Amino acid sequence: MSVPANLKYTVDHEWILLEGDVATVGITDHAQEELTDIVFVELPEIGRECEEEEGIAVVESVKAASDIFAPVAGEIVGANEALEGDPALVNTDPHGNGWIFKMKVSDVADVAALMDADAYNAHIGG
Repeated sequence: MSVPANLKYTVDHEWILLEGDVATVGITDHAQEELTDIVFVELPEIGRECEEEEGIAVVESVKAASDIFAPVAGEIVGANEALEGDPALVNTDPHGNGWIFKMKVSDVADVAALMDADAYNAHIGG
């Protein structure tokens, strides 16, 4: 299972990559393994303001539907439209082409407070 060191993580299994004040968000390799085959992704609306831990997107697999939460507060500035035609990208490349949305972060210090790779590995029992 992959837990890239350059990402930050939430207890709800989202990852976040901050570049300036814009963050790319997806679900972790661990989360996609637990969900199994992803068949649909409901993307968030561009321009939507969200609070930390607010449900912002939905990933549906053959097993269950799971909310994807905003890891920090901010504004949605992008959504991975490639997932509309190929939701399995979340399974095959969860930390790359399977990203779900981008957000302009309200306070970049909030990102620093999230788990690093070592803490996330401990969280999932790795």
